[in-house]
Amino acid sequence: MKLINIGFGNMVASSRLIAIVSPESAPVKRTIQEARDRGMVIDGTYGRRTRAVLIMDSDHVVLSALQPETVAARFAGDSEEGGSEDE
Repeated sequence: MKLINIGFGNMVASSRLIAIVSPESAPVKRTIQEARDRGMVIDGTYGRRTRAVLIMDSDHVVLSALQPETVAARFAGDSEEGGSEDE
């Protein structure tokens, strides 16, 4: 099982990841709120602004302070991308 760093030492299992999306659109905001109401949101932002929303196959919604491109690059295996973004 490969783990992806989503910032601040938080990890998610790459095999459970369905989508990485930006949080700006109304449907994504609605998805976050519905998951929050069900208790299925995992907030990995450490109080910072949410920049990426990870949709998991277990219906969990994971919030990250990293850009979606950074998380996607880490998913693809590019360990050089965004080294200082989670400081």
